[in-house]
This record gives sequence, structure tokens and C-alpha cells, in this order.
Amino acid sequence: MRRAPAVIRDADDSLIIRFIDALWMECGLSDNTLVSYRNDLHGLAVWLAKRDKTLMAAGREDLLAYLALRIKEGAKPRSTARLLSTMRRLYQSLVRDGQIKTDPSTQIESPKLGRPLPRSLTESEVEALLAAPDVEDIHGLRDRAMLETLYATGLRVTELVGLTITKVNLRQGLVRVTGKGNKERLVPLGEEAIRWLESYMNEARPVLLKNTVCEEVFVTQRGGAMTRQAFWYLIKRYARHAGIAKPLSPHTLRHAFATHLLNHGANLRVLQMLLGHSDLSTTQIYTHVARERMKDLHATHHPRG
Repeated sequence: MRRAPAVIRDADDSLIIRFIDALWMECGLSDNTLVSYRNDLHGLAVWLAKRDKTLMAAGREDLLAYLALRIKEGAKPRSTARLLSTMRRLYQSLVRDGQIKTDPSTQIESPKLGRPLPRSLTESEVEALLAAPDVEDIHGLRDRAMLETLYATGLRVTELVGLTITKVNLRQGLVRVTGKGNKERLVPLGEEAIRWLESYMNEARPVLLKNTVCEEVFVTQRGGAMTRQAFWYLIKRYARHAGIAKPLSPHTLRHAFATHLLNHGANLRVLQMLLGHSDLSTTQIYTHVARERMKDLHATHHPRG
């Protein structure tokens, strides 16, 4: 946020200090959050002082005018929402303490933030990522099987590393997954994932286990289950090896699974069941991802794009 000039009334300065101190005592907010709140109120106080007003005397019209100014200056919706939240906290505390009678921040609508679109990978990037492990090595064969399974099923990483032998049916090409809320769902594997899983189970897993026993499908050299953190480290390493510069998240291949299915005509209800979403609205975010992809393709390939 732009640094406001030091033009602020002593009364407002004292008010802000007391308010921030109270927030720290009552809510235990982080230093960064408190600094943001203080900067928000300082900027408002400076703007009010130029109009010969104080924080205590500000009305709803003043707050609306300041919010409009900040938006005009390029403030993002999230910053504007935080600014309004700061105002509300301040004026609610002043009303509660009897210092003002009415809260000028009431009935001011928060900006619509929207849901951030999940980061995904293109189909060619996924192919490069899947091909990155050295399958001549038992660890690389395991990692290839994990990546293929993750992309084929859209499992959460925690669901993948928690997958047990009894939940995998290679003959039928299905995995039985226990997701959030202990809800079970059946997810098809597809031919490629089945092929790599069979190779891993026959060639690599017995060597990794040695003489130990483990219920989980994917194991480490120590004979224990692969952890979410360890697997995520592997994904980032293979992404670098594949030349993928995009920032990745633990859900990147899950997002790619969902986006690519939609791009190829999958039904949204089917996708909901495959992902294990209890609410269709959660799945609908992927329609926006697919739409953005179509826009990009149109802009790239259409002569008037």
C-alpha cells in the first residue's frame, strides 16, 4: 500500500494506537495483520483530515467516498475488503464503548472476491511430468506409478498416499477411495495407470519393502508408507526436470485431471462424483478454468482473436 503522508490529527493518531493495542490484546492477531490495519486507518485518517474531519466524525458517505477513491487508484478487491473490515472493526468497537452512537460502516457491501481459479497444467506439460521419472530405477518406477495414478483418478495427495492394497482392484481397473467425511467413492484407473501400477507392484514394491509388511500401496525404501510431504517434494523435483516453470500446488494434478476431463466433454455431475465433492458448486469452479482455456485457444488460433 502507498505510504500516506504524515498528516493526521493527534486525536486520530491516539485512537488508532488504542484500537490496534486492543486488537492485539483481545484477538492475538499477527504483527503483519496489525500493521495492515494500522496503515488502513492511517490512510483513512489522513484523507479525512484533508476534509477537516476526524475518524470519530466520519459518516457513511465519507467511508464510501474513500473506498471509491482507493478502488479508482487501483486497490484490488481483496485489499478493499480488508480496508472495509478494518473500518467495521473500528466503528463497532467505538459503538460498543459508547464513543459514537451509530456505526457509519453498516450497510456498506463488501466487494465480491470470487474464487481463485485453480492452477492447472496443459496436457503436454502433464505428459512431460509423467515422463520425467527414470523407470529403469525402482524409485522412478514407483514415482511414475504414483503420478500416473494421481492424474488418472484425480485423487487428493492425502488419498493417494493413504491408498491401501485392499482398496485397489487392478483386474476391474478401480480404486476405492475414502475421502473427506469418511465418504467412499469408486474411481476408474484407466489403462495407462493400470499398466504402471502392475509394473510397480510386481517389480519395485517387493524390492522396496524387502521383508517388511505395509498396507499402503506406495512405499519408501525404508519399507514404510510414502508421506504427502515426501511425494510433493518428488513432484516439484520432476517438474523442474520436465522444464515446468509454473508454481505448483499439492492439487495441481488433481486440477489437471478435472480440467482436462471437462475440456474433453465430461459431464459436471460425473466429475463431481469422481472428485468426491459433496457440493456441485465446488466442482463448478472447473467450468471457469475450462472456459479460460477456450478463450486462450480462441485468442491464439482465431484470425481475429
